[in-house]
Amino acid sequence: MTLYDIKPQFQKLLRPFVARLYSRGVTANQVTLLAMVSSLLLGGLLICLPYTSLFALLPVFLFFRMALNAIDGMLAREFNQQSVMGAVLNEVGDIVSDAGLYLAFAFLAGVSPVVVVLVVLLSWLTEFCGVLAQVLTGVRNYRGPLGKSDRAFFFGAIGLGVAIWPEYIQWVNYALILAAVLLVWTCINRSRSAMEVPHA
Repeated sequence: MTLYDIKPQFQKLLRPFVARLYSRGVTANQVTLLAMVSSLLLGGLLICLPYTSLFALLPVFLFFRMALNAIDGMLAREFNQQSVMGAVLNEVGDIVSDAGLYLAFAFLAGVSPVVVVLVVLLSWLTEFCGVLAQVLTGVRNYRGPLGKSDRAFFFGAIGLGVAIWPEYIQWVNYALILAAVLLVWTCINRSRSAMEVPHA
């Protein structure tokens, strides 16, 4: 069970808004680029101004980014905007956005940059495993326990915790180590899925 499992209900809530965006000429690729650029801008802000209070912006922004990710997919699928460029932007945009946002934690005093970088690299690996499953089976894999949406919730919670209780910032390292373990588990689950379907 991951947050991805509630995506259909989330999309149902967004559908009227997505239809209005389409009627105004908004494209899926534009939304994808907005998510990536805004992620880099916020990540850059947190890197340049690594104040714990500013990390309270993360949970709000990550929810916004989750909505953008749902919107671009709906525009692509439901309004015939699917394209090779869109698929590339979607996959690349996600890993670039993750790096831009999550690397900001490495600039907080008391947080291990090595552990942060490890988590970012493992996050990339989970997405690679998901795409690999798609190449081998034809179906993009989103198995958890720490997929994209779950990572957003996880880092949003950490960001809020850092902002509210900066005196306990050293605990972020333990949370990130836990995330690394869950990411390895996610990679294993997604890789196994690629081997579950018989290949010709």
